[in-house]
Amino acid sequence: MMPTRPAVSVPKSASASPLDSASTVSRFPASTADYDVIVVGASFAGAACALAAARAGLRVAVLERKSDPGAKLHTTGIVVKEAAERTWLGRAPAHCFRRVEHVRLYSPALRSLRLDAPGYYFLTTDTPALMRWLVDELARHGVAVHLGTPFVQAMRDGDRWRIPGIGRTRYLVGADGARSRVAAWLGLPGPRDFLYGIEYEFDGLMLPEPGALHCFVGKRFAPGYLGWAAQTPTGVQMGVALRRRRRGPRTPDIDGFLARVRHLLGVPDDAVPASTRAGLIPCGGPVLPLGRDGVLLAGDAAGVVSPVTAGGIHSAWEHGETIAAAIAAHLRDGRPAPERAVPRATPRFRAKRALRWLFDRCQSDRLFEWMLYSPPLRWAAQRLYFHRRRQRQGGAAVGALD
Repeated sequence: MMPTRPAVSVPKSASASPLDSASTVSRFPASTADYDVIVVGASFAGAACALAAARAGLRVAVLERKSDPGAKLHTTGIVVKEAAERTWLGRAPAHCFRRVEHVRLYSPALRSLRLDAPGYYFLTTDTPALMRWLVDELARHGVAVHLGTPFVQAMRDGDRWRIPGIGRTRYLVGADGARSRVAAWLGLPGPRDFLYGIEYEFDGLMLPEPGALHCFVGKRFAPGYLGWAAQTPTGVQMGVALRRRRRGPRTPDIDGFLARVRHLLGVPDDAVPASTRAGLIPCGGPVLPLGRDGVLLAGDAAGVVSPVTAGGIHSAWEHGETIAAAIAAHLRDGRPAPERAVPRATPRFRAKRALRWLFDRCQSDRLFEWMLYSPPLRWAAQRLYFHRRRQRQGGAAVGALD
């Protein structure tokens, strides 16, 4: 039976959350709390899974380690058209979004090429507000949301998993990021290949070309990936990411990148970022196995991120919904176990993994500079940013630092 009212649980030690005024604060005694699904992580993948499962009539709980779901984020929050039009994200309040309709691609020498496609767009976001809205949506649909509650352990209890202090569940879904605690505790493999990104947020700034997603290619600051800047509903976000090596990992030089491009983007010399985001971005494709014995990994925890673009929001959302649908079909209709069904429906990114291999080994600033205005490069860039993604694939143009 579904809970009769939205519920958000906040530990007494947690600081007050912006959700407190909009949601009922309550607890579910561990002795009586039985769920069909417990999701660890109120990320995009976790929220998608929990929301779809609740709408399918399942009893759902979400554990989120942060007391405020909008704090200490690790995502750029850029949403592609497909995610805006095909997922629940399209229902978010208008003030959470700003529409961006073209890309300006910069060479290492800072020459630029404008790219666009009729009818295509991206949405930059007020990401903290968007994440808080998502958690409110979960509570509104009867999901028991436990904020300030990190995953510590899960123990087998018959055909269920028991999480101390929360209760028992038929299925446990780890949507807790690239370094998933759920995966580590239960012995599932996690992603091994990463990009590492850092992003600054400048409140109140306006770019000279606010309608563009600005992308900077160059091995000096972004080997294996790129730098970016975009106008958001609240200001400007600027970031850079690079391929993280397993030996001798390097930290992105975001201050050097900012010094290089700030004159193009109108960022004053004395501008101070209001916040900084940083995190790992899986880029090696999905991990296998994705689950076992009533446990499934979702989103970044499963490596479901485009190896080339590092796009994660759209693919993570669809992956979360796929998991919820498989669980509901199994529990209600006796369909195959989700541990078998979900891997078959998970994108493998085979072509993009091959492109990632080539980019890691063959990136050349000189070649890119020479080809910037050539028809082959324009064609490839158009395909990369604007090609019509299929229903069960895709991702954000810049990436999710989940």
